[in-house]
Amino acid sequence: MHGYGIFNLSDYTLPLAVRMAAVCRSNRLDILHAHYAVPHATAAVLAREFLPDDLRPKVVATLHGTDTMLLGRDPAYKPVIRHALVHSDAITTVSEFLKEETARLIEPGHDISVVPNFFSPGVPSRSRMEVRSELGIREDEALLIHVSNLRRVKRIDLLADVVSRIRPRESFKLLVVAGGDTQPLLDEIARLKLQDRVIILENVTTIEDYFAAADIGLITSEYESFCLSILEGMTFGCPTVSTAAGGIPEVIENGETGILRPFGDAQGLARAIERLIADPRERRRLGDNARNRASARFSSQQIVPAYLSVYRSALSLEVS
Repeated sequence: MHGYGIFNLSDYTLPLAVRMAAVCRSNRLDILHAHYAVPHATAAVLAREFLPDDLRPKVVATLHGTDTMLLGRDPAYKPVIRHALVHSDAITTVSEFLKEETARLIEPGHDISVVPNFFSPGVPSRSRMEVRSELGIREDEALLIHVSNLRRVKRIDLLADVVSRIRPRESFKLLVVAGGDTQPLLDEIARLKLQDRVIILENVTTIEDYFAAADIGLITSEYESFCLSILEGMTFGCPTVSTAAGGIPEVIENGETGILRPFGDAQGLARAIERLIADPRERRRLGDNARNRASARFSSQQIVPAYLSVYRSALSLEVS
């Protein structure tokens, strides 16, 4: 099923719905908040049907992009997604871009609220120097970082192309923290002879250690609803050079908290990286601005009250 992460397991919609209904019954829940229309909001809507009227919770559905941009374009899934959204009491998306795309492709039938992602970082377990030493990063090298699940929309081919264009070649290394199949990336690295420039780590749980040690993020996606890894880097004062894809311009302020280039502009992305490698003062300026924006706009202190507002609004609705 599409090769996407939420479908790595066999379909669990029905058992999840049964379990949701049981939890609602025993705890008299007011709200089920489900992330992704398929399968989670679908299961929540189904669970509500298992319950008597006085025990039926409100359903809040949050979309992150897969529902709209991948499954929503599949004729087999669109009716299922729309059913889940039409029968939810509130819908949120993580960006204005995704809100507009959802309204256009799915036509959910009622209003959508935008509530961005947030990130609450842990404290790095190792110092910046320790991590860079472990990775073999020289004092005069910049450490670039790319964190993703390596899905097709992340455009790993473009990532490798950008890296192959950065000069001088000895001025940096790229760390890829990978959450998916690394073989396509390994193939690109071999094709472009980048073995000495790219480090790949898999199954990383201490992401804070690596963002705190990095100098510049690099994102080459063709589509993003938000891009949480950019926000993670911002939290640690690590500015990102990225394609201006989807909702990313709502996260990065071009020239202020990072640098944006059109999708596919490998040369432009490489030149932007080169300038930041050569100008530590500009890196610090962008990084400080990024950290401040993450705190002011995308912290839990900002986002949790926004969700509470959505919950209150949902609870004021008449039971359908």
